[in-house]
Amino acid sequence: MRISLTEFVTLDGVSQGPGSPDEDTSDGFAAGGWLVPHIDRAFVERASGWLDLADGLLLGRRTYEAFARDWPRVTDPADPFAERMNALPKYVVTNTLTEGAWQPATVLKGDPVQTVADLKARPGRELQIHGSARLGDTLLAAGMVDVLRLVVAPTVLRTGRRLLAGPGATSGLRLVHHEATDNGLLLLEYETTGEAPRAGYEGLAAFA
Repeated sequence: MRISLTEFVTLDGVSQGPGSPDEDTSDGFAAGGWLVPHIDRAFVERASGWLDLADGLLLGRRTYEAFARDWPRVTDPADPFAERMNALPKYVVTNTLTEGAWQPATVLKGDPVQTVADLKARPGRELQIHGSARLGDTLLAAGMVDVLRLVVAPTVLRTGRRLLAGPGATSGLRLVHHEATDNGLLLLEYETTGEAPRAGYEGLAAFA
């Protein structure tokens, strides 16, 4: 299976607490809910299409527990995400949980890179990481992520936990899809290409 990483970020790279003011207040973060004012139909349709590709959700403990608290409460039959989010298999990468309350769930213990590599080797379409920025960062640095999808909100917070800030190898990316919604969200989809290339500038003739 391919591993995809979907993240909501601000222009200054913050990924913490996009969905509500009290979603994630760790480390004193008080600026949550920054994505919601920009959600529009184009975003919902694109995000729903991404979710159509999922054969399972790959989550860290913090995101799994937040999703387990919130998604079962969404009972509106017209909601485009809730039924699938609740029904999809969940794989939780954690050494602190023994079982998951939000079923169907499988707890993956041990080294995250190795346990996810075993899962990735199975046949299927996509294992999707939603949120779980620390897990996503670790797997991207280890070369395990195949697709990176970013939803960039037109806002600058200057506070909060940044995305992709951990140690590890560089990552090269190839842009395969991009669009801007009417409410100003940038929807960017990349495929990974190995380590990031580098070069020195030698004048415009090199690009002719």
